Amino acid sequence: MRQLGALWGKSRQKAGGRTNLLLSHLLDTAAVAEQVWDNYLAPSTKRMLNTISRDRGRLFFAWLCGVHDCGKATPAFQRVDSEGADAVRRAGLSWIEPEVQRARWRHDKAGGTLLLRLLKEAGWESEQIAWLWPLVAGHHGTVPSKGALLGPRTGRGEPQGKGRAWARVQAALVEVFTKLVGFSDLADVQPQRVPSRAVQLQLSGLVVMADWIASDERHFPGVDDLVDVTMQGAQDRADKAWKRLGLRGGWGRLDDPPLGAFAGRFGQTPRPSQELVLDMARRMPEPGLLIVEAPMGEGKTKAALGAAEVLAARFGADGVFVGMPTQATSDPMFSQVRAWLDKVDPELAGQVALLHGKRMFNKEWQSLLDGSDADPDSFYGGVEEDDVYGLADSLFGGEGMAERQAPAEWFLGRKRGLLSPFVVGTIDQLLFAATRTKHVMLRAAGLMGKVVVLDEVHAADVYMSQFLLEGLRWLGQARVPVVLLSATLPPAQRRAFVAAYLAGAASAETFDVADLPQPQRYPNVTAACLVDGRAVYDVDDAGQWRPDLDVTVTILPEIPGAGTVGEESGQAENDLAELLQDRLSQGGCALVIRNTVPRAQRAYQVLRERFGDGDVRLLHGRMTAHDRAGGTEECLRLLGPPGKDGTSRPERLILVATQLAEQSFDVDADVLITDLTVIDLLLQRIGRMHRHDGVARPSRVRRPEVIVTGFSPRGEMAPWILSASETIYRRYLLLRTAAMVCAADGGRWSVPSDVPRLVERVYGEATDVVPPAWSADEQQARQEWLTRQEGRARSAEDFLLTRAGEHTNETLEGLHRGAAPGSLAEHNLEAVVRDGDRSVEVILVREDQRGYHTLAGRWLGVNGEALSDDVVEEVLGATVRLPSKLTESAERDLAPLDGWRSHPWLKHSRALKLPASTPATLGEYQVSYDEKLGLTVDGGPRYPSRRRT
Repeated sequence: MRQLGALWGKSRQKAGGRTNLLLSHLLDTAAVAEQVWDNYLAPSTKRMLNTISRDRGRLFFAWLCGVHDCGKATPAFQRVDSEGADAVRRAGLSWIEPEVQRARWRHDKAGGTLLLRLLKEAGWESEQIAWLWPLVAGHHGTVPSKGALLGPRTGRGEPQGKGRAWARVQAALVEVFTKLVGFSDLADVQPQRVPSRAVQLQLSGLVVMADWIASDERHFPGVDDLVDVTMQGAQDRADKAWKRLGLRGGWGRLDDPPLGAFAGRFGQTPRPSQELVLDMARRMPEPGLLIVEAPMGEGKTKAALGAAEVLAARFGADGVFVGMPTQATSDPMFSQVRAWLDKVDPELAGQVALLHGKRMFNKEWQSLLDGSDADPDSFYGGVEEDDVYGLADSLFGGEGMAERQAPAEWFLGRKRGLLSPFVVGTIDQLLFAATRTKHVMLRAAGLMGKVVVLDEVHAADVYMSQFLLEGLRWLGQARVPVVLLSATLPPAQRRAFVAAYLAGAASAETFDVADLPQPQRYPNVTAACLVDGRAVYDVDDAGQWRPDLDVTVTILPEIPGAGTVGEESGQAENDLAELLQDRLSQGGCALVIRNTVPRAQRAYQVLRERFGDGDVRLLHGRMTAHDRAGGTEECLRLLGPPGKDGTSRPERLILVATQLAEQSFDVDADVLITDLTVIDLLLQRIGRMHRHDGVARPSRVRRPEVIVTGFSPRGEMAPWILSASETIYRRYLLLRTAAMVCAADGGRWSVPSDVPRLVERVYGEATDVVPPAWSADEQQARQEWLTRQEGRARSAEDFLLTRAGEHTNETLEGLHRGAAPGSLAEHNLEAVVRDGDRSVEVILVREDQRGYHTLAGRWLGVNGEALSDDVVEEVLGATVRLPSKLTESAERDLAPLDGWRSHPWLKHSRALKLPASTPATLGEYQVSYDEKLGLTVDGGPRYPSRRRT
């Protein structure tokens, strides 16, 4: 006992001034786990734990979390703190210091190694040992392979603990801990069933969660006398800590919502498609995948939230994650989810976390924060104490201040956002959980136990889809209910989603979905789940809630070369202006969507000159965060649903935008002019037209019309297509879409009834889509497209959480083998799950001889140091993303201002200094910014006098 009382778990410096004994920390963590069980875990997770542990789920979970740091009972760790090391040596435990120092042996791997020995000695079955030790060996974020557990052979066994004295004290630590938790001995702990690999990943994340909470020195100060170490004392500390941290779960055990709940939640009776979604959620026999395909404006998100409530009640989920395609679409969804939860239970509306990199600009999110300046990560110094000699990539170093409190402040620390009970964010949050990166288990633990809702899933390209499919595999294996939403989903993509989810549920490498029924009408819902190893499908459709929109299709041919790089106002812009002069002769509102920022800027300049500054607006992604948010808000106010805020619709307005207007952008145009894009996105753009009822429209634009430009038919030849569009979308799908547009020129599409047919024609295998004269061109484009698609899919394999051929593995052993070392910051993770050209964000500041100013003119000081709270907000509002061609120069030449280097939000931000009267020079380019035009880039290595944005 003397030696057991010498082993330390948190040094005096990291435990509030008093050493915390190792046994004390293990019990603290077990007691925190009890709080997690009582106040946080989803009912489905509790059922699972009871199933694997002979109905002793709470006890087993506490033991599992507490035993995580048993590897600290080794010389490799005990030597780290000199004061603690002296006490251990005085107790009769010794080691050869040079051998241990050279070995670089970490306590997490040491713990895995120790449990391999102790559990075998206790008589555990090999299959139970095999799944449990990786959770201990991987509790600092990366799960090693068994071959990496070389402790007994590393440094001649010295780092792991050599000799009988070390073996005795290690066994005593685990045995005493086990009995204090509540088991009779170590053999008594053995589970009776092996959980699925996904559940193991979830448990791994929950172990990390319990460890971090128990490492908070404010609530768990050191206990340095073994006599004072008790389970009751640990439970008292954990109870107080939990309450002070304000942690909680979601809705707990939820009753089935009554049939009339939808109207109470959303203030309307459900439409036929919404009622279908709810009915299919009610009749799913097991947790599964629900795919909702319905027109733009049909109310899919409300149906999904209603279904989430049904699925959570039926299958024991405790919260919801809603993933949106972009940051801009996440913000309105955050408001919608909070309003929905307020109807379910008013206490829940404050438990919603907003997760994306620009949430600081969301006024609703800001209003929820309590102004605390504390960093939630600053009280966990003992979590990776091995870092003293450089073994840890510290989780808590260098990321800056967290944002105060909306849900419990603890959830706002790094990598912990998904653990909030309710989360709205970009789909990237789910994609991150499908990457082989450090602490991925925390992200998994945040998703499992929830209902997952993903909107606009068709927007994922082939590279992103690899991570989405991988995520669906893990969610399927964990039996997480998932709702996918799409207005226009290609059939092959639907089958791929179902196959991935069911492969996960079956713990199989692949799953044959050849018998998956094809929806017959639109809107429709596809449900899929696994029952006793067999796929069960439910596919149904519903009537539309309003009649079809008969959209006239018109082509505005664009002369090849007009409006290309270098021409400020070419023929393309003049033709556009002439067309709008005709269509808006009686007034009306037009939406012009260009595929690139420079085209949008040129169109805006010509149209502003023709129609006047007051009638033309511009919106694109190279505006500052402040200007883009303000422009979006103004457009939604002017062109949104009638009757909001008493704003009258303008007599005439032209909005020029880029792809920002494709998704979750609730504006209503009378006429649409758009560059050619692929058919599903073209239909998305059409969804921004004649969208709302009760809008008075001039007779000239009373009938909806889409005018497609950015390409030019050439008789029997394949059409000319804007090269920039081909770069973005590839020629193959654009050719097939152009064929559909040409066939409809002067005619009409019935939207949404024609949507499935149009999408199937372009994305399907039909060989008669394009005219015969285009066939050779189409075949060449198809081969190039397939080659590129295959290459992009392969390029994702190195980052996927599971390597090909390993989806049938039964444990997490070796999960991170081959992973990139270290802990990627979120902006680097975004580069992992999205394979576009790298780009960087900068903050624009004005520079003169005196120093620096914000874009709006406020004084920042000689070095940028004048940073009151309102000034910081203004500085951050000048954030803008540069085009990718400037990335190399920006990373090489731009840095934070000297006065920003100590500020938590600005110290990692690059400043782009704009002189008062001339453009800034960045590499070989000249960069300037205009409040209405946005960022413009001139020059370049080949065309020094020509526009190159």
